[in-house]
Parts: sequence; structure tokens; C-alpha cells
Amino acid sequence: MLKTMNNIHGAMKMLSGGRMGWTAANMPVLELTTTGRKSGKARTVQLTSPWQEGDTMAIIASRGGDDTHPAWFLNLRDNPSVRVKTKDGDKAMTAHVASADERADLWPQVIASNPRYAEYQSKTDREIPVVLLKPAN
Repeated sequence: MLKTMNNIHGAMKMLSGGRMGWTAANMPVLELTTTGRKSGKARTVQLTSPWQEGDTMAIIASRGGDDTHPAWFLNLRDNPSVRVKTKDGDKAMTAHVASADERADLWPQVIASNPRYAEYQSKTDREIPVVLLKPAN
């Protein structure tokens, strides 16, 4: 279901010429392109970012509260060099899985702005990772 929703969202952005689809649930939408850890091919997904500060943005590897990590998370964990496209443009970024301390600071802010992430966390025993995206040097 998540893959279908992702495809529909991408198609909506394409059909609107990029004028629509850059927000969802009051959060910015981004296109994250990772390198497949097995295939080595570019893999792109649509994600929301519930937290931003300056040029840094957070994405949440929730997979709707599933017990397994999303493939995009496994890809960036193995290769943190990613591309991020937002309504403002496309840039190379570096992904960093938040440390326990960073997550402890960010998680309350994430769930305050979007309580759905707390619901996802309650569905699984795994700790849902927070990933920070920063411009590549």
C-alpha cells in the first residue's frame, strides 16, 4: 500500500508540472534518491519531513509502524550519499542516522507536529529511526 501511495503522489507531482504535491499532512514533501545496497541502482521515494532547521531536515523511517525498516533506510545506512529534491530544487546531501541523544531531543518535536509518528511507534517493538539530511560538503 505504501508503494502505491508513493507512486500516486509522484504521478500527481508530475502531472501538475511540479506545482502540486510538495506538502502532505502539513509537512514538506521531498524526493529522496538513495543507491540500492544490493543493485547499486538509484532508488527514489517520496517522504515527508516533520522537522527542519536551517539546511538540515529530518525524515522518519517509520514504514507506517511496520516491524521492518524501509528499504530506503537500509540503503542510506549503507551509503549515506543521497540526492534530495524539494520544491526549491535538487541537491546532494549526506544522511546521518540520529544518535540516541539526537533522537531523544528530536522525537518529542516530531510527534508534537505530527502525532501519527507516535502511533506508528506504538505499533512496533523496533525503535523508529530519525534520519538527518545535511547538504553534502
